[in-house]
Amino acid sequence: MFIVHSTFLVPAEKAEEVISIYRSRSKSVDKAKGFRHFRLLQNDKKEGELTVQIEWDTKEDYLAWVRSDEFKQIHELEKKYPDQELASIIPIVKQYEVVAL
Repeated sequence: MFIVHSTFLVPAEKAEEVISIYRSRSKSVDKAKGFRHFRLLQNDKKEGELTVQIEWDTKEDYLAWVRSDEFKQIHELEKKYPDQELASIIPIVKQYEVVAL
C-alpha cells in the first residue's frame, strides 16, 4: 500500500471554503487504477492546515495517476481558481510506503 499526503496552509477564515471545494470534488481520481481512499484532514489545532491523504494499492498506480491527463486537467483548473491567494498555494507532498499493519 502507498499513501500520499499533500499538506497546505490556507488563511483560517478560508478553511471552510477550501473544505467545501474538496467536498464537491470531481472524484475522477476515485476511478484511477489502484485508488483506495481519499481523505481531507484538518489539523485540530491549526484550522487553516489541511492535508489531502490519498491511498493507493502501489506506488506505480500513484505515479500512473500523476502522469495522467485527468491529473493534469484537475491541477490546471486549480491554477485558474478565482481566489489567487488560494490558487497560488503550493502543498508539501510526502509519500509513504506502508510497511506494517
